[in-house]
Amino acid sequence: MAVGTDNQELLGGLIRLHVLHHAAEGELYGHWMIEELGRHGYRLSPGTLYPMLHAMERRGYLKSKVQGTGRRARRMYRATKKGRDALAFAKSRVRELFGELIEGR
Repeated sequence: MAVGTDNQELLGGLIRLHVLHHAAEGELYGHWMIEELGRHGYRLSPGTLYPMLHAMERRGYLKSKVQGTGRRARRMYRATKKGRDALAFAKSRVRELFGELIEGR
């Protein structure tokens, strides 16, 4: 499933949750996240993901640091406490939505 312009806004929240999930588990970098999202059927370009990561950092959900130097430098992201708290809250809402959408509750 490609994240086209018609669905991008709707699926953007799910992509952000994927990012928070992995950033809460450990450090991640943009290219790895693009590949990971690809394994779940999302096709994102760097021009879509990197602004999303930067916005999540500006809003306090992620923090980053540069690891390495020169061409081998990578910006590594981790979830902040605010990001982990937001993820926990979102999980409860996703469970409720899953119940309605899939299980008919």
